[in-house]
Amino acid sequence: MNAIERVTRPRRSCLSVPGSSPKMLSKAPGLPADEVFMDLEDSVAPLAKEEARGNIIQALKEGDWTGKTVVVRINGVYTKWCHRDVIEVVENAWQYLDCLMIPKVEFASDVQFVSTLLDQIEATTGIDRRIGLEVQIETATGITNIDAIASASDRTEDLIFGPADMSASLGLPALTAGLPMPDYPGDHWHFILSKILVAARNAGLQAIDGPYLVIKNLEQFREMSQRARSLGYDGKWALHPGQIDVLNEVFSPTQDEFDKAAAILEAYRHATDVQRTGAVMFGTEMIDEASRKMAEQLAARGRAAGMRTDKKLEDFTQPKEGR
Repeated sequence: MNAIERVTRPRRSCLSVPGSSPKMLSKAPGLPADEVFMDLEDSVAPLAKEEARGNIIQALKEGDWTGKTVVVRINGVYTKWCHRDVIEVVENAWQYLDCLMIPKVEFASDVQFVSTLLDQIEATTGIDRRIGLEVQIETATGITNIDAIASASDRTEDLIFGPADMSASLGLPALTAGLPMPDYPGDHWHFILSKILVAARNAGLQAIDGPYLVIKNLEQFREMSQRARSLGYDGKWALHPGQIDVLNEVFSPTQDEFDKAAAILEAYRHATDVQRTGAVMFGTEMIDEASRKMAEQLAARGRAAGMRTDKKLEDFTQPKEGR
């Protein structure tokens, strides 16, 4: 694998837009999602897939995608549409494209196929923009081979959980993706979510939770989003514009959290660079290198969300009056 630094993009909210709907495609650039992915796969009927390619290419060229991660979900590598999806979209609109999303990935070779095809397109057309990959884990085979999949290409930027196809693959008694299982004593997806997260972090990737289909139940959508955030996920899919604000809030630090993270980083920098100590008191807490790593993760999320702090280090380290 080439020693290329992986790209990390904002992905708190990843909005799915069917490629068969020019109306939805035209509205997507104006919505506050971090990422918009235009779909050629499950949300597009087989007879509409070729027309959808043209819709997406037109939307990529005509929309103002400034500040967004722009992605196209192609059809799976074992379908008859996959290679033409890659060739037509990339050759016609590569200037506006950040990543391709590969669904139903089961083997490392699935990722390598698309990565090699991109290598060839870039080499023959002179494209000077490196296209990344997003990889969906949606089957028992995919979860079994996940570590090899995660490290299959240095183009890969994130792993995505696909709950609907995973439910079908595992034979779960469910008809609606992304919901809790009321008869199960706990979170029936905890193992799968954790497995994807560990594989992603081991490979230096982001981890993204999949969709919640009951789009009007924002209260439970928030609960499911908070579950993913608590595990360490970077974002989650939105199937409707009404879900975007919830995701942007849940997957961003609070201002107090961001302020504290920034202060911890400053305190530790001063301790190591000036005082030359490995650990230091931060108010009533002892912080060290492990604390710095945790603070940097949270601060990075805040910076990606455009957050700033006006707090000073002494606001956190000096004792409060009356205490």
